[in-house]
Amino acid sequence: MQLYVQETLIGTVGIAEQDGCISNLYFKKDKFPSCGECSKSALLVEAFRQLNSYLKGDISVFSLPLAPAGTSFMLDVWQALCRIPYGKTSSYKEIAVVLGNPRASRAVGMANRRNPLPVFIPCHRVIGSNGTLTGYRGGLALKKVLLDLERRAG
Repeated sequence: MQLYVQETLIGTVGIAEQDGCISNLYFKKDKFPSCGECSKSALLVEAFRQLNSYLKGDISVFSLPLAPAGTSFMLDVWQALCRIPYGKTSSYKEIAVVLGNPRASRAVGMANRRNPLPVFIPCHRVIGSNGTLTGYRGGLALKKVLLDLERRAG
């Protein structure tokens, strides 16, 4: 695994690459893994370029090879998250319905919490059924910043 850390508009971020794909994004408050090789690769440089462009409101879609590790259910949830349009939100229940199991809201929430690629896989676009902001690994303040950015730029 390669890890590259850089300062961004949302603070210190680490992005990890494994086998030619982006595997993890870490926020400053996350525990950054120790890695055999902490260095820039062309893919990590490109991931930061796209992340910074997104944070400036210049792009709304990422074009990176992503390889999040998780169960098949988690992967299904994360794919559903990627279909939430830029600037829009969805609820845990709506995602569960999309996946064909309307009673799986809690399991969707668990998969959302374990998303190893926040921002790239837009788990910040998932809110409570009543419209309130709910948990986010980067913190609710960051979730609000990302949603506001998308609403303004979109």
